[in-house]
Formats: sequence, structure tokens, C-alpha cells
Amino acid sequence: MRKSVLTTVLLGVIVAGAWAQTEHSDDETDNGDAAVPAANGSDIEIPPSTDQKVSVTMSTVSPAGPGYVIGIDDVLRIAVWKEPDLSATLPVRSDGMISLPLLNDVLAAGLTPMQLAAVLTQKLKKYIAAPRVTVVVTQANSHRIYVLGEVLHTGPVTLLHNMTVLQALATAGFTQFANTKGIYVLRTDSGQEQRIPFNYKRVIKGEAASQNILLKPGDTIVVP
Repeated sequence: MRKSVLTTVLLGVIVAGAWAQTEHSDDETDNGDAAVPAANGSDIEIPPSTDQKVSVTMSTVSPAGPGYVIGIDDVLRIAVWKEPDLSATLPVRSDGMISLPLLNDVLAAGLTPMQLAAVLTQKLKKYIAAPRVTVVVTQANSHRIYVLGEVLHTGPVTLLHNMTVLQALATAGFTQFANTKGIYVLRTDSGQEQRIPFNYKRVIKGEAASQNILLKPGDTIVVP
């Protein structure tokens, strides 16, 4: 009788151990972060399960650099911290002004975004305590150059910070008839028109890097 009971207990222990081992193996297989051995002996990482939450932060990128001078037709995002009623996205008018609640007309043209933020901060101190103002140029419409001639995309191009002739041409593209050796930039400086040559083939070979000048607002690139 005792032998029969002992045998039954031992069988129960063996079965329980086998069941626990099987469960442990299944847990490792189902774990999304586990590594599965590959045929060559290396480990292949399994991506995390799809039920994990992923946080993505979006940021606003301004087309203007820190030294950008605001001009007419630019679009500005004025944000006043914790003051949504005073925050707005608005264009710079033809008189160089913008209009904001409480402040009415404020001159924006001719200032950098940081300078305008400082002006708005000073003016808002009359109405709110410790204002924090951020100014971002969302559309740099006042700073444009033009590309004409044998290019795929003619017309105005937004002048980005430190944009060169080569970068502008990369945006415009060439037609099959373009004379890339005879390109030139028309620039008006102090009422005088300048014609600045640009030999595309020599520039990309590094033989005429000085011709790859920084563009200025109003420049016109001509591709014959």
C-alpha cells in the first residue's frame, strides 16, 4: 500500500516538472523581446510587440536662419507662452507691420525673429507678467530668387539660409537643351546690374568654386 502511494506521488512530481518546463519554454517563445537562434548560430532580434506605445514628437522647422531679416509678405508664427489669445500666425503687411491683440500695429520688417520677440516681450510687460514670446518665420516669402531659361521649374524660389547657386539649380533642374557652361546670375546692387558667370561643369568638378556664390534676395539665375 505504501509503495503504491509513493509511486503515485513520484509520478505527480515528474508530470508537474515536465509541465513547468513546457510553460517556461512557451514563455520564451512568446516574448517579443527575445532573440531566436538563426540557422547559422547567430541571434536574430525580434521587434517589440505592436501593442507597445511609441511616442513621436513633431517639431516645426523654420526656413529662415537665426540672422534672417524679416520682410514684407513673410508669414510669422507669434507664440506667447500660456497666452493662446495673444498667439497668432499672420503675414507681414506691405507697410512692414503686423497686428496683435493689445499691441495693435508693431513694426516687424527689418528685424530678426529674436529682435522682434524682444520688442514684443517689452511691449507685453504692460499687460502680463513675465511674458515669454517666440517668433518663427514659417514662410520666407520676402526672400526669393528667380530661375529662368532652360530649367524644368522656372519662376520664384524661396531663398533658404545660405543658399548657393548650385543649390538653387538643384531645385530647378535642367532641360536637355541647357547650356550649363553659360549660366549667369543677374544681381542689382545700388542700382547697378551685375552679371555674375557660373560654369556648372567647372563648379561641380571643383575648378571654379568661387563662382558658387551665396544668393541674395532678388537675384535671377539665367540658364541659356
